[in-house]
Amino acid sequence: MPVQSSIRIDGVDVPVLSANTVVVGTGAAGYCAADRLVQYGQEDVLIISDRIVTGSSRNAGSDKQTYYKLTLGGGAGDSVAEMAQTLFDGGAMDGDHALVEAALSSQAFLHLVDLGVAFPRNRYGEFVGYKTDHDPRQRATSVGPYTSRTMVERLEAKVGRDGTRVVENLRVIDVLVSDGQAVGLLCLRRRVTQAEASAGASRFLLVRARSIVYATGGPAGMYARSVFPHGQWGAAGAAFRSGAAGRNLTEWQYGLASIAPRWNVSGSYMQVLPTFISTDLDGGDAREFLPEAIPDYGRLLSLTFLKGYQWPFDIRKARGGSSLIDLLVYRETAERGRRVFLDFTRNPGGLRLDPDALDPEAREYLGSAGALFGTPVQRLIAMNRPAYELYREKNPAIDLARDRLEIDVCVQHNNGGLAVDCWWQSTVLDGFFPVGEAAGAHGVYRPGGAALNSTQVGATRAAQWIAARRRGEPLDMTAFAAISAPAVEHARGLLADAGARVAAGAPDNTGELLTRAQVLMSEHAGLVRSAQGVSGALGQVREMLVGLSDRTVVDTASRRSVERLFLLRDILTSQFVYLSAMADYLRRGGHSRGSVLYTDAAGLLPEEGLPDSMRFMPDDGALDAQVQEVALRCGADGVPAVETNWRPRRPLPDTGGDFFENVWRDFREDGGVR
Repeated sequence: MPVQSSIRIDGVDVPVLSANTVVVGTGAAGYCAADRLVQYGQEDVLIISDRIVTGSSRNAGSDKQTYYKLTLGGGAGDSVAEMAQTLFDGGAMDGDHALVEAALSSQAFLHLVDLGVAFPRNRYGEFVGYKTDHDPRQRATSVGPYTSRTMVERLEAKVGRDGTRVVENLRVIDVLVSDGQAVGLLCLRRRVTQAEASAGASRFLLVRARSIVYATGGPAGMYARSVFPHGQWGAAGAAFRSGAAGRNLTEWQYGLASIAPRWNVSGSYMQVLPTFISTDLDGGDAREFLPEAIPDYGRLLSLTFLKGYQWPFDIRKARGGSSLIDLLVYRETAERGRRVFLDFTRNPGGLRLDPDALDPEAREYLGSAGALFGTPVQRLIAMNRPAYELYREKNPAIDLARDRLEIDVCVQHNNGGLAVDCWWQSTVLDGFFPVGEAAGAHGVYRPGGAALNSTQVGATRAAQWIAARRRGEPLDMTAFAAISAPAVEHARGLLADAGARVAAGAPDNTGELLTRAQVLMSEHAGLVRSAQGVSGALGQVREMLVGLSDRTVVDTASRRSVERLFLLRDILTSQFVYLSAMADYLRRGGHSRGSVLYTDAAGLLPEEGLPDSMRFMPDDGALDAQVQEVALRCGADGVPAVETNWRPRRPLPDTGGDFFENVWRDFREDGGVR
């Protein structure tokens, strides 16, 4: 069990929790890592979280949230090697990651089944599947809109049965490092009040550990236009400041989502053919806007239908494909300053649905679903009533039979992240294991649902390595105190200086600065990016980051304001590293790829009539065999800088020559953990 003690720093006793392994995060990846660690015999585990009930795994979803795995039913052939090739073909993904994610997908999936996640199977026990985006087979499965939530709940119950200790209301603000080893964490105690602090309670807490599993999710707090759930911030900045490298940070996914509540409008929400409405900021001047660029009624309906299958924005589908709709929504909100809504009470153009105007794929699908009639909401209720009911149960509640649903093009997932090896250990810091979305294991493209598989595979691999190779005690308390004291003193000083400005009469500005940083990122580093915009945003973020200690004003009587100070530092650090990676990608001659349009005045328009700011040059795949890695450095003048490195991606390992007797002999010696 974790041991609590304290270290006295500048007259204040700072609590210390000690364990062999600390898991940061209570999502699907974090709980899986804790579960696996105990399974593999490492029981000295502590889980910490800022809030147990928040995070993407527990609170995000879609019409039919997907889990991607090896085919486990039907007559179609499949293999580990073939699934690995599919993942590898997404570009900029290391081959060993692709092979591991394919090889462990069945083990990870069946573990969830055994824990009670009710993935559908037929009467003979086959797990049926369907085809998802970037998937040549039918490897996808689902338990409905809350697949990841169900995973979290079942894993959480298992961790509870194991008796693993969970401590919440701790936000990581620094990763502590000694001689290339991650040795612990500095955390903010979110619930300590000003009165308690004045009476001698520490606002900070230290965690001393031999290994750290970093399941903090993606750096969602960087963006304003976001479908990440409220409360999902990420903690990539702390990792970057510790020296951890980033990989493929340029690669994000964007797509259409409702903004209140935050939810992907994929699947049935698009397949029932809603009407896209644009209004001014006050909700007036309502009009349909898609016909401006897509005057052909049948084409408009068919492209809308395809957005259900092809939900993430894909630059390859921007010219003549369904991703044109994302760009038209983006033009309304980001460039014209208007609001966009889905209206499920009327058909596009106010017309009666004409099945003959649809492409065969859309007509056959809706016909098979018995939904070639009526209005979009009537089709939705007939085809997928739970999708209709979902919004009635959300907060705020929305009845699609009556209310318009406001949407935007939102950031949804980071394919890049912190650089890890094939055991999900940091390539720079020993004992530091980013898993889930925090890890940069994906490339440019990935099949839908591969992210959920990666949470389980990465967590399992990290647990295997820790249990086999990293047993024993953390750094001794004397050495740990020497390492942690400067970090505690710096955090205290940052808070004291910012709090003194309130005492001098300045108003709290943490909320204003946070919003400014998020809006800046969405405007210049989102779906549509330009070299000038990225460069300008990078300069502004650098200025905000360097001036953070001199310009931030914190009301120390407000726990929320205190937390925002450290969130702001983390987010600005992350933005600086990510924007630096984007600027480097452009300098290297990178073009539009994945889920991003990089503007190019000499490029092509997605559709005639769109603004020149949307001209782009399609990527030719020249960088698909390369991986970009970046690292944050601090110069002698205190000004941060980012080092970049491009390397060939590691190829798919050739295991075809493995001889059973040799593998068995080696496995008996080390369990394959090497």
